[in-house]
Amino acid sequence: MQPVFPSSHPIVHHKIASLRDVRTGPAEFRALVRSLAVLLGHEACQDLPTRNTQVTTPLGPATAHVLSDVVGVVPVLRAGLGMADGLIDLIPQAEVWHIGLFRDETTLRPTEYYNKFPVRPRLTVAFVVDPMLATGGSAVRTCEILKAAGVPRLKLISLIAAPEGIARMAEAMPDVPIHVGVIDERLTEIGFIYPGLGDAGDRQFATSADPDEAAHHP
Repeated sequence: MQPVFPSSHPIVHHKIASLRDVRTGPAEFRALVRSLAVLLGHEACQDLPTRNTQVTTPLGPATAHVLSDVVGVVPVLRAGLGMADGLIDLIPQAEVWHIGLFRDETTLRPTEYYNKFPVRPRLTVAFVVDPMLATGGSAVRTCEILKAAGVPRLKLISLIAAPEGIARMAEAMPDVPIHVGVIDERLTEIGFIYPGLGDAGDRQFATSADPDEAAHHP
């Protein structure tokens, strides 16, 4: 069974309601994406291992716990960039890798056009962030690239997922946990999540072809 963890946090659901709203403009949309990434990242980090250490407080020594993992944040360009900011707020020491994929709107298949990460990776866990888990093609391809690079443990964080995307991950990447805000009904015939929120990249970066139309029909 695919490990899928939809959030039950009331603040997550409150913010997703605002995120979906057609009246939400790009600036507010970006802020919501960032804050939701922090909240969902907090949930996804609950099982990260720690090691004991000692720090000196103003009053004396104290036993403390710090992360054992070398953590990476991997936004799927471009829509994942806003989520990456939130994860970096949560884990400032994380490495940030970039993988660029675009979806062919005819075949719905992902094509890689960019990646940037070290020749000798030292990550022990990577958080793949992409606001929408739709067909699952981009998420699966990103996980394939990271596994080929030698990253031993992966987690996927998305704001909204479709059952079809979860099924695709279950088939191809059953060992990758999925942390998601909500699971929606289905995909449309053109591969958009329904009811979803429209195009997450366009809504973050105000790049709809027709801004007036996008304001009414995201």
